[in-house]
Amino acid sequence: MKKLIYEKAKHYHKEYRQIMTRKPGNFYVPAEPKLAFVIRIRGNNGVSPKVHKVLQLLHLCQIFNGTFVKLNKALINMLRIVEPYIAWGYPNLKSGNELIYKRGYGKNLIHEIYTVGKRFKEANNFLWPFKLSSTRGGMKKKTTYFVEGGDAGNREDQINRLIRRMN
Repeated sequence: MKKLIYEKAKHYHKEYRQIMTRKPGNFYVPAEPKLAFVIRIRGNNGVSPKVHKVLQLLHLCQIFNGTFVKLNKALINMLRIVEPYIAWGYPNLKSGNELIYKRGYGKNLIHEIYTVGKRFKEANNFLWPFKLSSTRGGMKKKTTYFVEGGDAGNREDQINRLIRRMN
């Protein structure tokens, strides 16, 4: 009983803090995303050994393979190395559900992967990389970055639109 009371008080305290940070005069800085989805969009021709190794570490051996990754400083540096060969961004829960239910093999893993919990690494290693279809309507420009009107690089929240076109 005491544990339940403690948990409720902890939850209310957290909610109160969030409300107070949003009041006028205070600054609310949203948390950085912890989860990203990475899709390989280019093939192996002319790939340097360093880029090839990073793509292997991300389990992106084939074109149109996709995988969830836990974002940290080391992984962001790896993504910068392979940015011309991948599209990546921050998926929402709906996109994660659709991917795991349609192309994954573990239905109870959604919560662990989306929240990037303690067992994220084991849950993500349990899933094979997602083999996605080529995009409906095709890709515009694989060789140019997303911010320049192409397809490669960081799309942030726009990755959800790409996932739905490929799923």
